[in-house]
Amino acid sequence: MAILGLAPSTAPITPAHFDIEKVIRPNILALHPYRCARDDYQEGILLDANENALGHSIPRSSNQIQQELSSTLDANLNRYPDPSHDGIKSRIASLRSLPGKDHVFLGVGSDEVIDLLMRICVVPVNEKILITPPTYGMYSICAQVNDIGIVRCNLELGGSEGEGGEHGRFSLLIDNIKAAILADPSIKLIFLCSPGNPTGTLISLAAIEAILDYEPFKGIVVVDEAYIDFAGEGTSAVSLIKDYANLCVMQTLSKSFGLAFRLGIALAQPPLIQVLTNTKAPYNISTPSAQLALAALSKEAVQNMRLKCQTLVESRKQLQKSLESLSALGVGDIIGGNDANFLVVPILNKETRLPDNARANAVYTELAENKGVVVRFRGKEAGCYGCLRITVGTAEENGTLIRQLQSALNDY
Repeated sequence: MAILGLAPSTAPITPAHFDIEKVIRPNILALHPYRCARDDYQEGILLDANENALGHSIPRSSNQIQQELSSTLDANLNRYPDPSHDGIKSRIASLRSLPGKDHVFLGVGSDEVIDLLMRICVVPVNEKILITPPTYGMYSICAQVNDIGIVRCNLELGGSEGEGGEHGRFSLLIDNIKAAILADPSIKLIFLCSPGNPTGTLISLAAIEAILDYEPFKGIVVVDEAYIDFAGEGTSAVSLIKDYANLCVMQTLSKSFGLAFRLGIALAQPPLIQVLTNTKAPYNISTPSAQLALAALSKEAVQNMRLKCQTLVESRKQLQKSLESLSALGVGDIIGGNDANFLVVPILNKETRLPDNARANAVYTELAENKGVVVRFRGKEAGCYGCLRITVGTAEENGTLIRQLQSALNDY
């Protein structure tokens, strides 16, 4: 089995008795790596990675923050960082109304949290996770790396276009999940993405509680809330942590906080947090990342973050109206619940008026390579046939997107 992504070579391998493919585990040789947005395009108006188009919220005028960062760069980079970062954890606990820092774990992005949860909870080969496609691709990547099985229970793939919520498109099919649990007691983790990626749809707290309360399931429900600050008050599963030891909520500073330097957060009751802490690599959060995180979690910065989220939510509504104005050119109705900082829209066949993967992919490529606007083609995801995912940009970026999308649709 060849190593995926490795260019062929005719050079002889030395020493002759060594074959790397016989050393690497078969599940790793078979791994198709996660393809992130920057793997495809790096230039243009980047509306493909669900980044915060308005940037971070750290007050640029704060002398204290500037002094702290300058001091860090000048004096501390030769020292290993604080291994616990209690100050960051305390601010996060306060922000999310949790009792204290013992409810907070910090990782190198949510991806480290995902990987750690699998390593501490799921026995390789013998046990499994459950995911709900369409969903974040790293759940399945981490599962394959850790050689654990995957059970897939699709979200509701029908429903009305543009309808999300508890019973609409991309809602959780609770009975299907319960049936899967009964059929396979080896399931140890259930990953729920809320709001979902690529669905942009919030999962109701009632639906999450229905799984948490299901007695036959003996594992942990993991709710990935990377986009929760765009979804409104009272939507986070963090409010359930006090009542459920079998719940872990993941968050990040990459989206609403606009800090894409890879700091992920796990929120849960202290026993699970302690096991994560016992298992992580030492010094996993660097000193510069920690200083930026502290600055981002100051009262003024959090207020700025919330204002920027409100602006992006309003821009999301305006972008949706602008996309609807292109209906005659083949832009379908927005799908899902629209609870994040992006929209998912089908591109329709000119003749049949049905979602068209070929046309969507052609429009995506034309935008990126000739129009200077990069979105994400999601047509291979369950329930997203013919769809493009578009991050909400600045007002100027959104205007350029609509003009260039109109031009691309006229060409294809």
